[in-house]
Amino acid sequence: MLKLPALPKLPSLDAIVTEFDTVLRTLAAPATSGRAHPDAHIDEAELSDADKHHAAGLMRVNHSGEICAQALYQGQALTARDPANREALRQAAQEEVEHLAWTEQRIGELGSHKSVLNPLWYAGSLAIGVTAGLVGDRWNLGFLAETERQVGAHLQSHLDTLPPHDAKSRAVVEQMYHDEMHHAELAVGLGAAELPPPLKAVMGLSSKLMTSLSYRF
Repeated sequence: MLKLPALPKLPSLDAIVTEFDTVLRTLAAPATSGRAHPDAHIDEAELSDADKHHAAGLMRVNHSGEICAQALYQGQALTARDPANREALRQAAQEEVEHLAWTEQRIGELGSHKSVLNPLWYAGSLAIGVTAGLVGDRWNLGFLAETERQVGAHLQSHLDTLPPHDAKSRAVVEQMYHDEMHHAELAVGLGAAELPPPLKAVMGLSSKLMTSLSYRF
């Protein structure tokens, strides 16, 4: 007889309240960082209006990506079956909060705004995270690992197009890249499954839609 995987334990009322608080803090409250901001000791460069506009657009994309990451981690942690995996997801989510703080501050320094579409990105990513977790921990972690790899690729592309003299933005993006690659390695170490190529392609297309809209709005 085929044995179905155990369903995740339903969250308690206290847990639901805590998760709702996480949503509100992510979308409405200023994020804080336990680590020093990567650009804390770097002087602001003289940037043209065009350079500021482009750098702000890229940082807005990165901020929206971290909004998505928070929602994904939250959904996946809610439905993860293994307590060790759940704790690892929550720890990685905390580092993503620091990324929120870094990008949010940099966006303000560049005189711009966060994406107005962030609530939409959060809702969609939370649903994806919950679904990934329900499928099973190996696929849950596989989805996480692939997401982090694709985020890393975006960050590398940003380093290629950021103004060369915008050292503050570059320092933030470089540290984010190292953290994202660590999260991908963590997921693989916990037993992530390799996703099929068609699913990776769909994830890539969804990511391109998010980055294109967040850059503008």
